[in-house]
Amino acid sequence: MIRFENLTKSFRVNGQRQVVIDNLTAELPSGKSLALLGRNGAGKSTLLQLIAGTLQPDSGRILSDGTISWPVGFGASFHRELTGAQNVRFVARIYGVDTDSLLAFVENFAELGAHYHMPVRSYSAGMRGRLVFGTSMGIHFDTYLVDEVTAVGDQQFRRKSKAVFLERMKTSSAIMVSHEMAQVKAFCNAGLVLDRGRVTYFDDLDEAIDMHERLLA
Repeated sequence: MIRFENLTKSFRVNGQRQVVIDNLTAELPSGKSLALLGRNGAGKSTLLQLIAGTLQPDSGRILSDGTISWPVGFGASFHRELTGAQNVRFVARIYGVDTDSLLAFVENFAELGAHYHMPVRSYSAGMRGRLVFGTSMGIHFDTYLVDEVTAVGDQQFRRKSKAVFLERMKTSSAIMVSHEMAQVKAFCNAGLVLDRGRVTYFDDLDEAIDMHERLLA
């Protein structure tokens, strides 16, 4: 369960206050893979960062009764000057999981080869996505925050990503940001639509997609 209580977040844009999340009060159910939909600039990535605790709200709070991953796909997740393996080792220590097991899982999953032991600043966007996604999938979280990274790599890697993600969803929840409706339908079974700082929950994913597409039109 994740609950928002009077949550507000704004930014200063050209000297003016722009409200992204507007006094939001809502509760997200457990055991669902939720698609977070909305127009570009609606605040989807901001909301993920608020849920993860990597961004602080102006007011209000977020309550959860379980563990939550960092926003997978968020570019600042890992240290650019450390190697992929060093980043994974650091994450293992932070989250209290077996270091050797996580290192081995990510090395096998991410398919980075020699780059696994090179600085992350040398990685392409796709390589970073595979590293961060693999590290997240290597740790059990009650809720995974995912930002399109299951779409990286070739067709074989995408199949592997889908398989491990669906395996995690047997015991966990997820909130996924994606602009690809085929990806949304493959991974999610319910939806959230963020518009003008407000979130609307749909137990029926097709209804969420329909509202999202109407807003785009």
